[in-house]
Amino acid sequence: MQFDFSSTTPLFRQVAHELSESIAAGRIGEGDQVPSTTEISVAYNINPATVLKGMNLLVSQGFIEKRRGLGMFVTTGAQERARKAQRDDLMEHQLGQLVAQAKALGISSSQLKAAIEREYQ
Repeated sequence: MQFDFSSTTPLFRQVAHELSESIAAGRIGEGDQVPSTTEISVAYNINPATVLKGMNLLVSQGFIEKRRGLGMFVTTGAQERARKAQRDDLMEHQLGQLVAQAKALGISSSQLKAAIEREYQ
């Protein structure tokens, strides 16, 4: 996990993002226990309350669940939901930013399509 302490993105959102990326990539599998709040806070020098806030965000989104006395675990279907969320973000936000930048730089749609095709190969 990597955190940018100077970013405008709040740390709790970065925690949620890093964990959801790990779930989407299968580094933390469905049914697996996620690292504890304490483990993450000690390893990355982040306030435990901040880590917990990020984890609670994932609980509210259905990616992880709390098991009283045991910890937090990845829910069934979380990998596909996390991947869908990443796809949606790519298509709705990142692609829009790329197109806007290409337009501002005078790159035609055919040039952009050709560049994307080359990269996709």
